[in-house]
Amino acid sequence: MHELAICQALIDQVTSVARSNGARKVSEILLDIGPLAGVEPDLLANAFPVASAGTVAEGAVLNVTPAPVRVWCRSCELESDAKVNRLVCGQCGDWRTELRSGDELLLRSVVLEDAKSDPPARRPEENENV
Repeated sequence: MHELAICQALIDQVTSVARSNGARKVSEILLDIGPLAGVEPDLLANAFPVASAGTVAEGAVLNVTPAPVRVWCRSCELESDAKVNRLVCGQCGDWRTELRSGDELLLRSVVLEDAKSDPPARRPEENENV
């Protein structure tokens, strides 16, 4: 199950985002996964709690949005939807197409909770009247 390894890499990326923004916790992660990405969304969702345990993303909600399969046609130069096993132009039916989307695993967004805002500690010399 390579989905666990994918989750661990995702947690590394999310942790980096949280750290660079001074967040103490991640509450939600949004992913786009295309059907040609080679990732099974249900297995990824099952692996996520294991990979996120003890991290800033522990308890976060993982939302996966399926990405559409889209191709660009070399003949009519239009972009159209396509099926996973039929990457032909939806306009003219030509098979000479380039994949534009459907194979991605994209971190769309991360919802962060604010950094803990403790008041700065005051030094004794600042508090004493001399």
